[in-house]
Amino acid sequence: MTGSASQSFVNVGERTNVTGSAVFRRMITDGRYADAVEVARQQVENGAQVIDVNMDEGMLDGAEAMRTFLNLIAAEPDIARVPVMIDSSKWEVIEAGLKCVQGKCVVNSISLKEGEAKFVEQARACLSYGAAVVVMAFDETGQADTKARKVEICQRAFRVLTEELGFPAEDIIFDP
Repeated sequence: MTGSASQSFVNVGERTNVTGSAVFRRMITDGRYADAVEVARQQVENGAQVIDVNMDEGMLDGAEAMRTFLNLIAAEPDIARVPVMIDSSKWEVIEAGLKCVQGKCVVNSISLKEGEAKFVEQARACLSYGAAVVVMAFDETGQADTKARKVEICQRAFRVLTEELGFPAEDIIFDP
């Protein structure tokens, strides 16, 4: 997927997210992956330009569920034609997803919350897989709560990503 100045909106299909859809969560926890793949297919048919996949559910092995689902949708050409957003608060789940996604994907998300060294480590891994990243406005002191803090954290993250790691600016998305 390629964005441009004339394209200010990207339709992200979020029905393949166990934290946002009780129906999808039940499909995954019940092992009904064929039904779950149909949810992804419907998202694409209804205009999703990116498919957000989240497996953060306490009753699941999130990494295994992510691998299983991503491998299944990768085998479906009508679904695999759109990028995947690997959405998790757990790095091991994100990494499991990165290892099986084909083509460009988006990691949602990384932040400075656990310190700059961890941020660099995770960003470097994303870069090695060719993934774009969503960066949250968190740092070692917590979530940004003012406009000034959001700008400060996002500028710091941008500087680290582009100047220290050589991350392409067009592959950085901020979620302040």
